[in-house]
This record gives sequence, structure tokens and C-alpha cells, in this order.
Amino acid sequence: MVLSVNKVEFSYGSVPVLRDVNFEVEKGDFISILGVNGSGKSTLMKCINRILAFKEGIIFVEDRDLKKMKNIEIAQKIGYVPQNSETGYVTVFDAVLLGRKPYIKWDVSSKDLELTEKVLGVMGLEDYSLRYINELSGGELQKVVIARALVQEPQLLLLDEPTSDLDLKNQLEVMKIIKEVSATQKIASVVVMHDINLALRFSDKFIILKDGQVFTTGGKEVITPEIIKETYGVDVYVTHFEGIPVVIPKFQ
Repeated sequence: MVLSVNKVEFSYGSVPVLRDVNFEVEKGDFISILGVNGSGKSTLMKCINRILAFKEGIIFVEDRDLKKMKNIEIAQKIGYVPQNSETGYVTVFDAVLLGRKPYIKWDVSSKDLELTEKVLGVMGLEDYSLRYINELSGGELQKVVIARALVQEPQLLLLDEPTSDLDLKNQLEVMKIIKEVSATQKIASVVVMHDINLALRFSDKFIILKDGQVFTTGGKEVITPEIIKETYGVDVYVTHFEGIPVVIPKFQ
């Protein structure tokens, strides 16, 4: 078990956001978290990464109590890609190398450099190594941020809407890379998604949040017209194309 979330609750002041959230993530899982805006998806990701301090419940990362882990231990176990990433006057190579920070004691090692080069190759960024990240397109920058998370050698990868600002080509490229890396390196990936059809194309499992609670979990079989209606308030058809479920909104 890579991740176990048990009875987690979180509030902003007196406003509850997450209530009695429970689920588990296995090694190699590719899970999409779905739900309407304000359902608690991003808050949940930040609780799992301990960016936010949840008051109730317990989260285990590889059988370790998250609340008892040191920050450097969390950084070695969890790679996190936020919704928005800052740009600056730093090269792509150095930006990715920063992901090795949890392992660097005195100076950058040959392993740090070799792993950075390897991940740049996996992400198709070799030719961008010496370019500055503030010169990159949105899709290129997103790949750099994901590469920085991967170079941490995490057991769990958290991605908060990684395709939200990307065009169709880059959406498919980014999701394909995440899927392949999860499978080949046995990394558990948890991705917050708004595009249900993109999630259906790449994800193995789904967690659907509603009003800060887990409404349902499971494989593609949980994406039904009834559940979409209950979750999003929209009438849809769920059909199949080349074996992949497709959600089509009904005309109102």
C-alpha cells in the first residue's frame, strides 16, 4: 500500500471542506480524482502532501504516519505538481535538478546529474536543457514541472489539474507520459482532473468527490449517467468508442 487515507477531515476556519475521506492507493495505480469546483479536490491533494494540516483522521504513506514524517522524508516519498508553477530566470536543467534537493547533502552528486539527464530524456526535454523556463510554452513548462517531481524518485506522484492550460496535443502527451512512468516505474499517480473523457482515456481507477466526501470509487464502471448526474448535475450519455467510455452531455 503506497497511500492510505482514513477518516480525514479539514476545514478552512469554521467552513468544513473535507469530511470523513477514506481511500487507498496501490503501487502502480493511476487514479483520477473527479468532482465539481469546490468539492475539495485540491485541498485533499495538499493534505496528502502536508501542505495543509488536517485536524482529524490519519494518512499513511508506505505505512508511515504522515504527521510523524519529516519534511525531507515527505519530499523523498511524494512528488507534487501544483495547479500553477512559477517561472524564473533558471535553465530547464537546473529547474529539474532542484527536484534532487531532498537528497543533496553537501553538493550535487554524479547520480543527481545522471538522473536529471535521464528524466529530461523521458520527458522529451533534452533539447531544452539550456533554455530558460520563462521562455517556454505552457506545455513545455508543465513537462519541466513534472520532470522535477519525477527526479525526486517518489513512490507517490500527486498532480493537481496537470492539463488545465494545455492544448489537446500537449494534454495527450502529458497524460501519456504520466501513464507510462506510473506503469514502468511502479509509481502510484493521483491526478485531479476536470476533463472526464481525458481521465477515462488514461486512468485505471476513479475517486469522485461530492461536498467534501468520497461519493464513490472504482474503475471505469463507476462512470455512469446516474453518477455523473448526481455529481455534476448534468444529464449525459455514456457510450464507448474503440473500447473507451465517452461521456457526452445531453442537449438541454
